[in-house]
Amino acid sequence: MENINLLTVKDLAKITLHRSGEIKFGEKVITIPLGENTWDFIANSDVMFVLFGIPEDIGVKANLGRIGAASAYESTLKSLVNIQHNKFCKGSNLLLLGHLNVTDHLNEANELKVSNKEHKKRLFQLVEKIDKEVSHIIHQIIKCGKIPIIVGGGHNNAYGNIKGLALAKGKPVNAINFDAHTDFRILEGRHSGNGFSYAFEEGFLKKYFVFGLHENFVSKSVFNSIKEQDSRLKYVSYEEIEVRKQKTFDSQLEEGLTFIKQDPFGIELDLDAIPLVPSSAMTLSGFSVQQAREYVHYFGKHKNAAYLHICEGAPDLDLSNNNHLTGKLITYLITDFMKSKTL
Repeated sequence: MENINLLTVKDLAKITLHRSGEIKFGEKVITIPLGENTWDFIANSDVMFVLFGIPEDIGVKANLGRIGAASAYESTLKSLVNIQHNKFCKGSNLLLLGHLNVTDHLNEANELKVSNKEHKKRLFQLVEKIDKEVSHIIHQIIKCGKIPIIVGGGHNNAYGNIKGLALAKGKPVNAINFDAHTDFRILEGRHSGNGFSYAFEEGFLKKYFVFGLHENFVSKSVFNSIKEQDSRLKYVSYEEIEVRKQKTFDSQLEEGLTFIKQDPFGIELDLDAIPLVPSSAMTLSGFSVQQAREYVHYFGKHKNAAYLHICEGAPDLDLSNNNHLTGKLITYLITDFMKSKTL
């Protein structure tokens, strides 16, 4: 059996807050019954979407970032199961698979110092182990005819998502990434800053569009790489749209879709692109929550949109009394994606 902690009916009952006269998502979502074969059950179910959590921040640590992203999945789950099941979004269209069991990896990573060369190498190795698990699980979900919704975790998991999709389709695939960064850094060992460059180098990623990168945080060498591969790599910067007003948000949604829509594509969204959302690279400047929701809806409604990955949210880094809001935001994005496919 895959290294998955399956979500059970008992788990759901503990976090679903029932209210008289209402039907909560947690009362309608599907889980894998005890004793059932996971993939047979998913393949034979009527759901369109399968949600899977990756509660780790090892890739973030290996990329010199602030850890905390491991807590996003649990926060999201508590929010998601307590929204309303209604005509706009039905819980019965979603199977909650559970999460990748990374407890041992996290415990080991906690003892490692990124400033130590050998420790850093071990962090890269732990990320590679997670890559293998993620790519296998995403591959399986897609082969079952379902659409994965992945809640990270660090953006290192984009690699496993892309590889899993490519293996399921039997060909290279495309990706669109709403992000302040390209995550197209050098191939120095796996971490949250080079998931796309590894997928590109290894032939799983065909075309890649970065939506709204922040010009201050992209190196000259990465810009050169994009320029050299301009038939397969494109971007629009946040500054081009919102600061210099050289391009419009809507025109760039269209531009991005035109670039990637010919093949199956993954929708990636890094929460560090949205101001004041707790994350390893939290920002004060960026696209709004409204624009993030429009992005998910716009790309999600296309027939070739094959998965949604929301990453880098870090409720553990929110020291206020409102640290539940990251999970609530991710829930909005998940349901926007579901609605884009069903309404």
